[in-house]
Amino acid sequence: MDLLAPAPGECFLDGTAGAGGHSEAIAQRIGPGGVLVSADGDPSMLRIAAARLAPYPWVRMVHADFSDLDRLCEAADGRPFDGVLLDLGISSVQLDDPERGFTFREDGPLDMRRDTGSDDATAADIVRYTRENELADIIYQFGEERFSRRIAARIVEQRRSTPIETTGQLARLVSSAIPRKGWPRDIHPATRTFQALRIAVNRELESIAAFLERIPGHLAPGGRVGVISFHSLEDRLVKVAFRSAAAGDEATLKVVTKKPVGPGNEETRENPRARSARFRVARRID
Repeated sequence: MDLLAPAPGECFLDGTAGAGGHSEAIAQRIGPGGVLVSADGDPSMLRIAAARLAPYPWVRMVHADFSDLDRLCEAADGRPFDGVLLDLGISSVQLDDPERGFTFREDGPLDMRRDTGSDDATAADIVRYTRENELADIIYQFGEERFSRRIAARIVEQRRSTPIETTGQLARLVSSAIPRKGWPRDIHPATRTFQALRIAVNRELESIAAFLERIPGHLAPGGRVGVISFHSLEDRLVKVAFRSAAAGDEATLKVVTKKPVGPGNEETRENPRARSARFRVARRID
């Protein structure tokens, strides 16, 4: 909040409403004279956020991906935004629900869609139908998994006889494909593969790239944009986009955070899932 500096009467966008925590903090600061568009691509999360934000009638809830900036700006009556926040990845609410398919701590359907009512392919569909070399590329590029070829080969071998339809099945299969000495020390062996499939299912990097390309044109002069990312692929996109927009005679942004801001020790102890968070902020210039 200090870096985004919401002020009374300003127009803000929370493009990843989640459970509504960030939106509530922003709504309290801009007050009834301001406008906050709080959006999420997951209808179930939007309902949770809407209940939390009910005391703030100046908040407008929108079911949309954060890259749909034309629609989100329309929800703000066409006003440019004085501040924009994205909190990338998935929320704890989504992660803790085994029916969503994001976690392997409990067995559940291999879904991973943000909007389970959409017709988009699920993670089970990708695992079932994608060619071996393409599957390996997804796991390597989106999960940065060095054993991607072995994992893809094991998946293809397994699906010839038995469909892979649950998170538990996939987690056990991935673990068996990675040599025991190659297991990561601090995370489950299947973590990177699950991350890769989630990114592919929801086309997350495409959305981030589209947002970053267009957001300067939707900011008011002096408007701030901040992005919280949780892995190097997201953070690299944000860093490069901010630096590019801040370069040259026709620069549209000024980078506010020379280095990404991370959680302190106390926050990490209270919320271990925050340990990899990185926050970058830029400001619109004339």
